[in-house]
Amino acid sequence: MKTHTLETPGADLVHDVRGPLPAADGRPPLLMIGQPMDAGGFAALAARFPDRTVVTYDPRGLGRSTRKDGRTDHTPETQADDVHAVIGALGAGPVELFASSGGAVTALAVVAKYPADVTVLVAHEPPLITLTPDGRAAVRAQAAVLEAYEKRGWGAGMAAFVAMTSWEGEFTEEYFAQPQADPAAFGMPTEDDGSRDDPLLSDRSWAISGYRPDADAIAAAPTRVVIAVGEESTNVQTGRTSVATAELLGQRVTVFPSHHGGFLDGEFGYPGKPDEFGQRLREVLDGAS
Repeated sequence: MKTHTLETPGADLVHDVRGPLPAADGRPPLLMIGQPMDAGGFAALAARFPDRTVVTYDPRGLGRSTRKDGRTDHTPETQADDVHAVIGALGAGPVELFASSGGAVTALAVVAKYPADVTVLVAHEPPLITLTPDGRAAVRAQAAVLEAYEKRGWGAGMAAFVAMTSWEGEFTEEYFAQPQADPAAFGMPTEDDGSRDDPLLSDRSWAISGYRPDADAIAAAPTRVVIAVGEESTNVQTGRTSVATAELLGQRVTVFPSHHGGFLDGEFGYPGKPDEFGQRLREVLDGAS
């Protein structure tokens, strides 16, 4: 693996390349992106593709990629420009793209704005909460997470986030009538360390969850777009956002093993099924439904 830093006017973008460029098998590089997950979250999945040239990167302001634009917010449009710059720097033509969570939102923006960059996109569980039928209630639930974080700190905010993302079905008054989530019940710290810059719990990434993909531009692109959902996510928020995104694009979701982090090993505390996930991704990239 070789690590590179691409200097752009707004950020220095660190990306890792596993394998030769151009790829030895003649296929496009396989780029994997997340948000707020950085390159470190894709180590297990990349290891399932030893025969491919795999590229991972840290979005601006996350991991090793430093910002120079004086901003702290994360927007799909800016992230798309960064991914476009990284793809150009690879010098190996268009890529195949696996994108997860907020990275899947970025990837949809890439296809809309830079359609020649990507041959096939597998967008795994994009958290586009305003696309669901209960979009207004979902935004209300998101605001409650922010309130818990701002008032009581990281542990309280993360507990509220887990409660929100594990809730099954639409956000009803029953959801909002629950007691505040207890961080101790989730094994999270109850002390407030005073920080308020977490990209997941603050409002810094709200432009990502509130984004509406340009369905017409995506339909006009030559890219084959697949919206993927974990089999365990069917009734929770990111499963429902995946279905809504697929419907916006006039398609149905493609089911993958496991959950929102189904490609992760045990390093992050909630392991998925990386072997099965990697095999499914391989099949879908190769054209299987």
